[in-house]
Amino acid sequence: MTSHDPAATAAAATAIPTATPTTPGTAPAQPDPVLLEAIEGYYDAVPRSSARVEDFGPLSLFVAEGTGWPYYARPALGHEGPAVTAADVRRVRARQRELGLPEAFEWVAEHDPLLRAAVEEAGLTVHEHPLLVLGPQDEHPDGHGDGHPNGHGDGSGPDGVSVRVLAADDPALAEALAVPHLAFGEPGTGVGSAGPAELAVRAEVLKADGSAERLAGRITAGRTALAAAFGDGTALCAGQHNPVGEVTEVAGVGTLPSARRRGLAQAVTAALVAHARAGGVRTVFLSAADEDVARIYRRAGFRSFATALIAEPGAEPEAGSR
Repeated sequence: MTSHDPAATAAAATAIPTATPTTPGTAPAQPDPVLLEAIEGYYDAVPRSSARVEDFGPLSLFVAEGTGWPYYARPALGHEGPAVTAADVRRVRARQRELGLPEAFEWVAEHDPLLRAAVEEAGLTVHEHPLLVLGPQDEHPDGHGDGHPNGHGDGSGPDGVSVRVLAADDPALAEALAVPHLAFGEPGTGVGSAGPAELAVRAEVLKADGSAERLAGRITAGRTALAAAFGDGTALCAGQHNPVGEVTEVAGVGTLPSARRRGLAQAVTAALVAHARAGGVRTVFLSAADEDVARIYRRAGFRSFATALIAEPGAEPEAGSR
């Protein structure tokens, strides 16, 4: 759900033992509490390299410093005071509006089960997303365990497509970054309309607004890895992982709409897992848009673990509607 910066304390907090295995496709009745706490520690650590934290008692609001991705509010790590209330949520929403930020809250349902009622009472709509995990004991279906034969994330994908992890100075960096932007603009798993022409336009936008340069800085610092699948010299699918200690989240995996239904997301995810494993990461997790997308990740070896929740204002009714 996010992007990050590792810190020494965060690295210690996210070093975790092996989790209890479960049957793929089914979430455990009660997620492994040690792994759950490790993921909570990750979510708290992830924005701190590029955001300040404002304290609202049971909630923390992350406010991005400078340009870049706007962050969210979430449960305060280690809070032991009174439970969150709708009034707490309203205070945070007022502050988000004051700062011109999205009124967004993110959390894991199984870790903070009471927050949903508070945010809904405060007028927000909650969206559920399957949270899947690949722990040190989870073997990849291809038998290599790290998601890729060479263990570094570079190699062949479906139909001769090449998959690689990009360096900060890779000429295709902006194009690879642009792919998920187009993918999320046409949600779903069916083949869409956006193709190479739209990709070239979006890549130029991301160069001009500094997004590509910021990503290059994160890659250089070891905060982000970007993998992409290429066919005929064009980026067709891309995604990132953002390590904090021994835990990382795979995020933003998207396929160019015109290139869907070719197994590219699974190939890119496998490359990201391989890169993370080679870098010492023991647990990889992600949140899927919906159950259809979750099935793709299960084929890449992930197993259901918990439920990621995102709360935001509901859609405004159209004029004249009842």
